Amino acid sequence: MKLKIPANPFPTTGYYGPEYFCDREEESNKISQLLQNGQSCLLMGNRRLGKTALIHHVRQMLPKNWGFIYLDILSTENEQQLLNALGAALLQGFPEKSKVGKRVWDFMKSLHPTISFDQLSGIPQVSIHSAHVEKPIKNILEFLAQLEQPTVVAIDEFQQIAHYPEKNTDAWLRTVIQRLQNVYFLFSGSRQSILNELFSDPSRPFFRSASPLKIGKIGQDDYREFVVRHFKKGGKTIEEALVDEILEWAKCHTYYVQLLCNRLYQKPIKKYVRENLQSCADEILQEQEAFFIHYRTLLSPQQWKLLSAIARTGTVYAPTSKAFMSSNHLGSPATVFKSLDALLDKEMIFKEYGPEGEPYYEVYDVFFERWMQVRGL
Repeated sequence: MKLKIPANPFPTTGYYGPEYFCDREEESNKISQLLQNGQSCLLMGNRRLGKTALIHHVRQMLPKNWGFIYLDILSTENEQQLLNALGAALLQGFPEKSKVGKRVWDFMKSLHPTISFDQLSGIPQVSIHSAHVEKPIKNILEFLAQLEQPTVVAIDEFQQIAHYPEKNTDAWLRTVIQRLQNVYFLFSGSRQSILNELFSDPSRPFFRSASPLKIGKIGQDDYREFVVRHFKKGGKTIEEALVDEILEWAKCHTYYVQLLCNRLYQKPIKKYVRENLQSCADEILQEQEAFFIHYRTLLSPQQWKLLSAIARTGTVYAPTSKAFMSSNHLGSPATVFKSLDALLDKEMIFKEYGPEGEPYYEVYDVFFERWMQVRGL
């Protein structure tokens, strides 16, 4: 697969090759080694930390003769849509004119699908009608196992299967997968509580079926070097101290760092100063304000009050402590616990654990947090 050169060295979507991919060396090597040694892998991490880019980066590290298909199932709502996504991914993963591609396309035609192509991207779209979805999915995966080359099937946002109306999707899917040879799976997702239940609960079919790997934020030193290098390559100068301010403001969170750097790089400036950073940050928050205001309509007054308190604090280790509740007028511990659960379910906040295992909470959207802090809400 030939990769394009991005218009801006700080892309916020897509994968453009190792030159525009920051760090993740340890994670990339580990996933690649696991797959090449016959083990499936479970990749976990909060949204917008770069999991999808990491998946495609790993693809570049695999042997050239390996097959690779990628499907994001976040938008799927049932097993039928999972089947269609798998079929489309299969066609997209193997060029029709290649030797293997001809076999793939001939096989897919045997399933009698309806195939169309997106007018803008040219990506194939597939609809396979079957009374029993399990059978064609099994046929597709068994077909991959019959190919001479090993194949990796990367399924992004895998936790979505837990929301399907069909209740035993993971059971029959695991049964199919565990019988395959020469096909390895890279599962990925952001809803860690659901993924933990799927893969670590002894009563669930996928129990310990994949080696887990959780990714965090990219280290500040690595990200600083990456940012400075790309500005310099574009004939621009940015001091390391200013980059550190970028990383601190964006909390070293991949998507937010990339977007802020992308905006800075756009400006026709050769040497950047702090005012340029502040201007870009203000622009982004102003653009997003309508969405942020809308968030309030999605929450109860108590949920909004708790969200505001967490945003102002930044990181909250003890949301039911007397000091935190009284200073933010949050009411009783029971009320706070109820609001915490609601905010977690709506993915407005996330729960993590510190080095000593102590739980803490942060607002999911870094820009939203900064907007709340600026507005003093």
